[in-house]
Amino acid sequence: MNNSEDLRLREPEVTPTSEVLKQVLGGSYTAYETFQHALPNLEIEQKWQWYTPHKAWFARGQHRWTTQRGTKKEKTLYWLHVYEKYFSVAVWFKEKNRVEALNADVSEKTKHLIRDARTMGKMPTFPVVFYITTTKPLADICSLIECKKRIEE
Repeated sequence: MNNSEDLRLREPEVTPTSEVLKQVLGGSYTAYETFQHALPNLEIEQKWQWYTPHKAWFARGQHRWTTQRGTKKEKTLYWLHVYEKYFSVAVWFKEKNRVEALNADVSEKTKHLIRDARTMGKMPTFPVVFYITTTKPLADICSLIECKKRIEE
């Protein structure tokens, strides 16, 4: 999976609506819809944005909160990309938080993804990337999102 040639939503004038996503995702749309229904319980707002460098629409999941002192904060918790017949969700962690991510309530398969994820960038971070066609990985994604909210607020 993750073939950049399969990346969809490449027309800036075509906003990702439910109808557009149903057409592109096909049978995977059910998993997408289930994920969308979980977001309010996770206190996440998802926004679609056009990114010129990639020439594609990406969705960013953000958590917004107010500190005890009244400061408004926001944190990006995941990035969602749409491909032909599937979508991906990438949850990025700082390298210093790898142990906390490994201690999240996730499956052994996801723990392998966390262990094997390569560190990138000047400020060491790593992505845990899920390629989704069914609802099966959604519980692990939600657990990692909750983990990231706790350790990085």
